Amino acid sequence: MAALIAENFRFLSLFFKSKDVMIFNGLVALGTVGSEELFSVVAFNCPCSPARNYIYGLAAIGVPALALFLIGVIWNNHTWNLVAECHKRGTKNFSAAATFLLFGSIMGRAAVAPVTWSVISLLRGEAYICALSEFVRPSSLDKFPAEYGAEVLARFPCKDVPANLTKFRDEVTRRLRYESQLFGWLLIGIVAVLVFLTKCLKHCCSPLSYRQEAYWAQYRSNEDKLFRRTAEVHSRILAAKNVKHFFGFVALDKEEKELVQEFPVEGVQPSPQWNAITGVYIYRENKGFPLYSRLHKWAKGVEGNGPSPEGHEMLFLAS
Repeated sequence: MAALIAENFRFLSLFFKSKDVMIFNGLVALGTVGSEELFSVVAFNCPCSPARNYIYGLAAIGVPALALFLIGVIWNNHTWNLVAECHKRGTKNFSAAATFLLFGSIMGRAAVAPVTWSVISLLRGEAYICALSEFVRPSSLDKFPAEYGAEVLARFPCKDVPANLTKFRDEVTRRLRYESQLFGWLLIGIVAVLVFLTKCLKHCCSPLSYRQEAYWAQYRSNEDKLFRRTAEVHSRILAAKNVKHFFGFVALDKEEKELVQEFPVEGVQPSPQWNAITGVYIYRENKGFPLYSRLHKWAKGVEGNGPSPEGHEMLFLAS
């Protein structure tokens, strides 16, 4: 049982695998802050009407956060690796806990922007004040005129109130901004604790040393860059070859002519090869030697995803 738990917890290492991930998350957060500020200046306009305030305030916080979350899921390569894995091989190679943690890692990475949006919205307080001003109990305000009710309270965010209610408007605004900012700081604290615990679990449960883990991150980054660059050149040369076959000639610039001469392309990779290097990768060792990616595994001729009698394999999800 302990071995199974340790194995499943190794999948928690999807966050902060490298400095590139932290830099990317930081850029996403900064971009979200700028977008929220622009939205507050240009688009936010509280209706100051009972019932509408609450819906509008929640929508101003929740709808952009939901959109950012979905965009984060779509842009995450792990999403499509998981889709390819389920389509080609199913999830038979993952335990329920590992599958859950994989989904959690995708959701967690996608949550950076929406959490940032929510935090900034709460710290600014405008949407919160708009949503909840009408629900402030008049009895909680000292000497509040009895003839005024929720309809007047709903107009407080727009400052469109009678002169004798100005001090009450200021008090309600101050009270609600205090609550909004308190929730914002609490959300920051909760996220910070979760990130800290995740990072601790990742280091405690990792089967790799710190240096090997850093090497693995560098390898994945270099492999991805080289693969994309080579694929772009290969596809360009193959396209030039096919265009020439159709027209009898192909119009190439000087750089493309040099590429065609330097890298002759004889054929294309069959679908089984593409399928072999596509999908979620789990760190494995074969005969004591690490296999750092699906491409590395394919190049070494290692077949299958389950443990083989020829080598020991350790499960450790790549980020």
